[in-house]
Amino acid sequence: MQDQGLEYAGFWIRTWASIIDTFLLILITFPLLVSIYGWSYFDESTDLIAGPADFLISWVLPAVAVIVFWIYKQATPGKMAVSATIVDATTGKPASTAQLVGRYFAYFVSVIPLCLGIFWVAFDKRKQGWHDKLAGTVVIKKVNTGPEPVRFNNG
Repeated sequence: MQDQGLEYAGFWIRTWASIIDTFLLILITFPLLVSIYGWSYFDESTDLIAGPADFLISWVLPAVAVIVFWIYKQATPGKMAVSATIVDATTGKPASTAQLVGRYFAYFVSVIPLCLGIFWVAFDKRKQGWHDKLAGTVVIKKVNTGPEPVRFNNG
C-alpha cells in the first residue's frame, strides 16, 4: 500500500460521516418503527426497548448494516461520502472481520464515559478513538490535506 496521498481522518470529518450515517439510519428505521408501533412510539417512555421489533430495528439492523458495510466497503455510506476508509492500524490493509466486529462493540466502551473515547479522536496523534485502539484500526482519508502523512509498518 502506498502511504502517499493518505492521512488520518480527524474528528470533524468523522463527525460529518457519522451525521450522514445517522440520517440514513433514521430514514430507514423510523418508518419501520412507526408502521409497527405508530407515532406513540416516540412519546416519552421509560422502556429502553418497546418490543421485539424495536430491538431488531433499532439495535440489530444498524449493527448488521454497519458491520456489513465495513466488511465489504471498508466504510459506511457516511465515510464513503467523505472518502474515508477503515484499515488495520499496523499494515494499512483491510481490517479483518473480527477487528470490525470488535470495533463495533468497542463503540459502547467509547461512549460510556461521557463519549470520551469518541472525543479522543481529536487529540490522538493517529486520530484513533478508543474503539479504534481496541480493534487495532485507523480511519484514513484518500486526500492528503493535513500536516501528518500516514505511515504503516509493512515489515
